[in-house]
Amino acid sequence: MPIFEYKAIDSSNKVKKGIIDADTPREARVKLKKDALFVTDIKESRGKKKSVIAIRGVTGVEAPNKQRNEQIAAVTRQMASLLQAGIPLAEALRMIIEQAPDKKVETVFRDIREKVTQGMTFGDAVMQHPAYFTDLYSNMVRAGESSGALDKVLVRLAQFLQAQTRLKNKVGAAMMYPMIMVIVGVIVVAILMTMVVPRVTQLIKGRGQELPLPTEILITCSDFLVNYWLLVMVGILCLVVTFQLFVNSVKGRLAFDSFKLKLPIFGDLAKKQAMARFSITLATLLRSGVPALQALQVTKKVLDNVVLQNALQTVHDRVLEGTDISTPMKMSGVFPPTISYMVGVGEQAGNLEEMLERIAATYDEEVDLATQKLTSIIEPVIIVMLAVVVAGIVIAIVLPLLQLQRTG
Repeated sequence: MPIFEYKAIDSSNKVKKGIIDADTPREARVKLKKDALFVTDIKESRGKKKSVIAIRGVTGVEAPNKQRNEQIAAVTRQMASLLQAGIPLAEALRMIIEQAPDKKVETVFRDIREKVTQGMTFGDAVMQHPAYFTDLYSNMVRAGESSGALDKVLVRLAQFLQAQTRLKNKVGAAMMYPMIMVIVGVIVVAILMTMVVPRVTQLIKGRGQELPLPTEILITCSDFLVNYWLLVMVGILCLVVTFQLFVNSVKGRLAFDSFKLKLPIFGDLAKKQAMARFSITLATLLRSGVPALQALQVTKKVLDNVVLQNALQTVHDRVLEGTDISTPMKMSGVFPPTISYMVGVGEQAGNLEEMLERIAATYDEEVDLATQKLTSIIEPVIIVMLAVVVAGIVIAIVLPLLQLQRTG
């Protein structure tokens, strides 16, 4: 059933906009007329077509973003509450549509509700909107439907999505202040080198005296930036494009991800963040009834590091051959020994999900500590570097002025 976007005037002469599903524009107008709405404009929505494009793998479909993840988490929690209250799935979806946070989410859930009322399972319906729902989401929903515990699974999903958002935000929020400092510092230095320094050095050159080495270096750098700033910008752009092409290649991505894990402080933080994400994702999937092999494959996609993804793929392949999960984890050399040991204990005791949740909680705390440690180191380093650069510029300007004062 097509979805139509409309503009209408209500009984209070107020303009209203919205979305409605109907077979034809005429039927949509009839439905809206029953709600005391006079339609002034109506057209078919293209939201559904975007979903079909996404299924076929055509590029250009929006990727999940932070705001959308938060919206889906909130909607998922609302749907879980409705199902726990005994409301049928189709009716719960209708209520979600009425309370949708924006028009795009409303369009998606209208399409899902239409497919569910036509006999498609909820898991298959959400799978047709990959820009909004991940493989993890659809697999958990499928498992919840097959076990008859969809409401509980949706609660876990909402908690998981919110926890993942918080985990990602921790590092981003901690690095925000250092990034602002760097940007402001670069702007200040650029202004000094291109506007202030040339005027001062022109005055110094006019005296015809021999300039100190720091001043000569400063004048050379300033002249280069003033005369060749476009070349500098093109060079930076070329470096960025080259780096992006390198990272997008298979070997380049592997090399860069391996390099990131080996960095002294950043690598430790990235690994702990990945372990927290791995543990809570696998635990959530297993608790929702997703089979272990399928859960490992879905968890692999959550990790944003090729080295870790390859290691988890090896674990999946060994489990497929009949071994346990902990043994290939130990042999990989990528997962910390503590995780491998605790996973082994959880497998033997039959409480792997609980053990993984403990691991996730532990690494979540360690991410907090590592983030604080990182920012406590980065901030003074940035301040010192900017102070050295600015002090060097000031010294290079002051030295010839002092010489002028002595000779004068």
